[in-house]
Amino acid sequence: MSIFQEQYDVIVVGGGHAGSEAAAAAANMGSRTLLITMSLQNIAQMSCNPAMGGIAKGQIVREIDALGGYSGIVSDKTAIQFRMLNKSKGPAMWSPRVQSDRMRFSETWRLMLEATPNLDFYQDMVKSLLIKNGKVEGVVTNLGVEIKSKTVVLTNGTFLNGLIHIGEKQFGGGRAGESAAYGITEDLVRAGFTSGRMKTGTPPRVDGRSLDYSKMEEQPGDDNPSKFSYLDTTQPLKEQRSCFMTYTSLEVHDVLREGFDRSPMFTGRIKSIGPRYCPSIEDKINRFADKERHQIFVEPEGWNTCEIYVNGFSTSLPQEIQAKALRMVSGFENAKIFRPGYAIEYDYFPPTQLKHTLETKLVEGLFFAGQINGTTGYEEAASQGLIAGMNAHLKINEKEPFILRRDQAYIGVLIDDLITKGTEEPYRMFTSRAEYRTLLRQDNADFRLTPLSYNLGLATEERLKRMEYKLKESESFVQFFKETSLKTEEANPILEIKGSSLMTQPDKMFKVFSRPQIDLEDILKFDKVQEYIKEHDLDEEVIEQAEIQVKYSGYIEKEKNNADKLNRLEDVKIPENFDYDKIVSISIESREKLKKIKPVTISQASRISGVTPTDISILLVHMGR
Repeated sequence: MSIFQEQYDVIVVGGGHAGSEAAAAAANMGSRTLLITMSLQNIAQMSCNPAMGGIAKGQIVREIDALGGYSGIVSDKTAIQFRMLNKSKGPAMWSPRVQSDRMRFSETWRLMLEATPNLDFYQDMVKSLLIKNGKVEGVVTNLGVEIKSKTVVLTNGTFLNGLIHIGEKQFGGGRAGESAAYGITEDLVRAGFTSGRMKTGTPPRVDGRSLDYSKMEEQPGDDNPSKFSYLDTTQPLKEQRSCFMTYTSLEVHDVLREGFDRSPMFTGRIKSIGPRYCPSIEDKINRFADKERHQIFVEPEGWNTCEIYVNGFSTSLPQEIQAKALRMVSGFENAKIFRPGYAIEYDYFPPTQLKHTLETKLVEGLFFAGQINGTTGYEEAASQGLIAGMNAHLKINEKEPFILRRDQAYIGVLIDDLITKGTEEPYRMFTSRAEYRTLLRQDNADFRLTPLSYNLGLATEERLKRMEYKLKESESFVQFFKETSLKTEEANPILEIKGSSLMTQPDKMFKVFSRPQIDLEDILKFDKVQEYIKEHDLDEEVIEQAEIQVKYSGYIEKEKNNADKLNRLEDVKIPENFDYDKIVSISIESREKLKKIKPVTISQASRISGVTPTDISILLVHMGR
C-alpha cells in the first residue's frame, strides 16, 4: 500500500527556484500539490552567487512578484544590500539587485512554502515517470514509491546525470555535497525526447576574515535603497553590508595557465557548452589574452557568516592552482579557502520540444521549467516555474492557458525565445533581447501583470488594490502636470542652470518637465509640485512613475504602437495539424523548422530562425489571409 493515498493535481519534481515557484503557484491557485525534492534542507538554495536581480534579471523578479510569486518577497526579507543598477541610463535599463543572506534565503523560502495551503512535501529522488497513452500519470521514486498525479512539473536544475569537474578529478553530483539524479533522462529519451548536455561553474568560497579589504574598492549599497516586492509587507533596508572589488593581474593569469594542461575545459573532458556571458576565469584569460586584468567582486554570503563568494573567479582548475592564483590577487594574499570552485555538466532538453505554456508537446500534462530547458540563473528558472505551475493548474481545471506576449513581460520574451529559437548554450536574459524594453520596465510590472494574475486567482486582492492606488495616483499626478502652467519667472532660473532654452511665455508643466535636461530633482524644486505631493501624500513609487510617464511619454507611445502592429499577427492562428509539406513554394529548411517548432501563430512562425518574410507571406496566402 502506498504512503500516498490520493492522486495529486500537480507534482513538482525539484526544490530549487523553479520548483519552489511552481509549487507555490499551483497550490495558491487551489491545486493539491506535492513538492518532491532530494533535500528538504536545501529548498531554493543559492547554488552559485548569493544575489537576486541585476540587468534584466531584476525586471524578471519584479514580474514574478507582480504575478503573485514569492521570489521578490523572499529577496526583500533576506537582503543585505540593495542597488539599482544603470540608474545613469533611461528607466528601461534600471535594474534592481540585492545581495542576499544565502542561509536565510533558503530558510525563508521553506517557511513560506510550509505556510502555503494545499502543498505537501516529500524527500526522495524521482527516477522515472508514469506515462500512459501519451499522458503523464505520476512519478516513481528511488524508493519505489508510485505517486499518481494529473500533471507533473520537472525542475531538475543541474542534477540530471550531473558530473562535477575539479582539475583532473570528476565525480557525480548535482552540486557540491549532493548526489546527482539518475533515471529521468533515460526515461524521457525512451519516450521520444531529445536531450543534450550543458555546463556551468562556480568560484571558490573563502574566509572573509583572511582578506585585506583595505586593498580593495568598496561597493556600498544605495543611499536610499528600494526593494523588490510591490507589497507593503516587506520594507527597504535600513542597514546594509558592502561588497568590494579587486582585480586579477598578469601574474595571476600566468599562474592560472600553469594548470591549463589539467583543466577539464582544455583537455576535452568537458564537451558541453557553458554560459557565454559568465565564463570561467581560465576561459576569460584564454579568450581575452590582451587584457591585463579582470574584475573580481567580493560578495559576503550573509549578515553573520564570514564566507565570501568570489564573483568573477569561476573555475574548474585543480584546487592547488586555484589557491595559488587566488592568493596573488590584491587583498587575497592570505586567503583561506572554504571550498574550491568547480564546473558541472548536466542533461537538458532543447526547449523547442515545449509549448508556450511550458507543457511538453510529446507528453500531455508534463511540464519543464528551469535549467532543464537550457537556461541559467535563479531568476530565469523561477519565472519558468511560476508559469509552469500556473498552467498545470489551469490545464487540470480545463481553463485557458496563461501565455505572456513579448510586449507584456520579460518572462514572455524568455519563454518565446526558448520554444521558438531554442538554445545551444545556457540562456541568460538581457535587456537587449526585448524589443519592447521601454514598455517592460521594472517600475511598471504591477501595472502590466497584476490584473492578469488576479483574474486567474493567483495575485491577491491586496496586490490588486495596491496597484490600482499607484496607477490612479500617478495618472492624477501626470494630469496635474498637463493642466498646470509655469510662469517664466518660475521656470527660467532652473532652465538657465540646466542649460535648457529659456521660456518666453507661460507653458504647461508637462511640456517643461519633458525636456531632457530636466530631472526629478529639478521637478521637485517647484513649490506647486511640492504642495501637490504633500496634499495627496504621494509616496516615492508614485512620484517616480509620474516622472517616467512625463519624460518618456513619446517613446512609450511609439513602442506601444509598434507592439500593437505586430500583435495583429498574434491573432492569426495556425491550425494545430497544419500540413506544411503541401506548401512546396516554402524552402525545405523552413518547412522542416515549421514542422519541428509547430508555431501556434503567424507571429511566432515569423520569429523562427531560417523562416523568411517570403515564407510568411506564402503561409498567409495558403491560410486564406
